[in-house]
Amino acid sequence: TNCLTTVWRLLKNLSEDQQRYEKQLIFEHPAFVKLCQQLLRDSRRMTRGDLVFSLHAAVNIGVPQNTLLVQTLVRVCQEKLNQLDNRCISVLATTLAGLDKDKNVSALQAGLQLLVEQRIPSIRDIFILQNLMKCLGKDAPVFLKKKLEMAVLKEIDHLTFPNALRVFLALVAMNYCSIPILNACSKKIQENVHDAPFRQLILILEGCYNLQYRNVKLFSALADYVSSTACLWDKRQVVLFLSAFETLSFQPSELMGTFAEKVTEDPEFLNLKNLLIVLRVYSRLNYVPRNQKHLFFETLHSCLNKYLPQISNTELLKAVYSLSVLGYLPHRALDELLQKDSRDELLLPDDLYKEQKEMMLRCVKACMELDSPSFTKPAFVLTENFSSLVSLNLRKAREALIELLGDENMFRQNVQLPYKYHIDFEIRMDSNRKKVLPMPPIDDHTDSSIQRLAILFVPLSAFCVGTTHPQGKLAMKKRHLNKLGYHVILVLNKKFQEMTKEDAVEFLKGKIYLENTFPSSEVTVQDNN
Repeated sequence: TNCLTTVWRLLKNLSEDQQRYEKQLIFEHPAFVKLCQQLLRDSRRMTRGDLVFSLHAAVNIGVPQNTLLVQTLVRVCQEKLNQLDNRCISVLATTLAGLDKDKNVSALQAGLQLLVEQRIPSIRDIFILQNLMKCLGKDAPVFLKKKLEMAVLKEIDHLTFPNALRVFLALVAMNYCSIPILNACSKKIQENVHDAPFRQLILILEGCYNLQYRNVKLFSALADYVSSTACLWDKRQVVLFLSAFETLSFQPSELMGTFAEKVTEDPEFLNLKNLLIVLRVYSRLNYVPRNQKHLFFETLHSCLNKYLPQISNTELLKAVYSLSVLGYLPHRALDELLQKDSRDELLLPDDLYKEQKEMMLRCVKACMELDSPSFTKPAFVLTENFSSLVSLNLRKAREALIELLGDENMFRQNVQLPYKYHIDFEIRMDSNRKKVLPMPPIDDHTDSSIQRLAILFVPLSAFCVGTTHPQGKLAMKKRHLNKLGYHVILVLNKKFQEMTKEDAVEFLKGKIYLENTFPSSEVTVQDNN
């Protein structure tokens, strides 16, 4: 056992190429064959520790699972399972997690799961607990996940930073979102973020996404740390951070501003893959640098032009769409995209992503018209009532508007506009926003003294996490409705549904009438904490 474990400890510190070479030498060495034969003969006489560590070392060295040695050690572990202490159980669980399922392995896993269930109350070592969580994984039954959660919570006051990282990632491996544990781990991570290596930080963000865990304080701490140490990171590492934040819908504004400066100073590091990521991140999170907006766009546009000869049509569509959502029209790339051959290739009948591509093309064409410098506000916009039926989540809003305005003829609902834009409620007001005007039977847009309000009830997912900053698509829609002559009022639907009827009426009154406008902090979004 000592010989095998020493070999494994030496091997695991080598590079992959070195490991491959050394393993070949080991397997070809005549003494290794004798060692395995002796291990096979003595397996039933070994102590529990030697048995478990021998199996762990043999598997990690690369002895094939279907060999007599590994299969015998697995069977003997099964026979001696009840004799194993908590440390041996932890090592065995780690070993089994790296094996494919076969008859012997499945039987041992089933027995181990029953043993873990019995032993959990006696395990006080948080390192062993997190290892069992990680190794049992997402396939563990829910009741066992809950028992492990309760055991960890008993020891949570003694959580160290390294163990906080391990427990956090163990919950991810188990696909189990325990808010109390995640909050405790997050607090430790925030306090010691400067000690976490790059890979761990990325895994934390990916884990938050997988568990649908939204902790704005944690996200902010990680973003602030990366931003304050940006000069120490490789630019490609920062791209990975930005991509991870984008999947969480979190806008690290300071980091995005710092990175935008680096892009304008030295865009050469942006290969096509990183360029597409940067475009997607800034577009979806709706971030434009304040001081160098035009320079930033021109730099990205220049990089995109450089890759036009080699870019695929789908990638070109994604790039043009991202820039268009931000309100910038890359003319050369647009010309390339809208050629007939490109469109035909993009919209193949059997393409799984055909609907998504059609939506992106539609948005690009809308941006070409509405964001063009030559576009002027139309005197007349063709509208139609999409349906007289109001969805369940808008009934409360409809009733509040009737209560506030006195008559359902004072507003229109489910209004369909050109460019496939839809608004929940439309209201006409005088130019001072003091008086609501009745809706005429036939719409007339020619009266310039009339202000048109578009009320949109939007989900939390349309905003960047922890803020009321609209994400790219919503910001584009708001911009385009402004171009069509509407003043847009965004209402967080979740918060509105939680209001009493009286509060809902007062809230809408404050949004509609100019003199009573509520401050934006009224709809600030809260995080898990």
